[in-house]
Amino acid sequence: MKANMGMADRVIRIAITIAIVILYLNGVISGIAGIVLLALAMVFLLTGLIGTCPLYRLLHISTCQRKTV
Repeated sequence: MKANMGMADRVIRIAITIAIVILYLNGVISGIAGIVLLALAMVFLLTGLIGTCPLYRLLHISTCQRKTV
């Protein structure tokens, strides 16, 4: 798949994932909301690591820097 996420977008998604996991482990978020946020965090982590977001592709969005020739 072609990457459609820039480095800043990827770093932000991974940082959000880390924050959600820390909040869940410390008991700040729990219950159904905690489980839903953990699932969202895993999606953010996966898309952040591979650099491709299916929703971006569907909406024709790209945060990658364009190389000028």
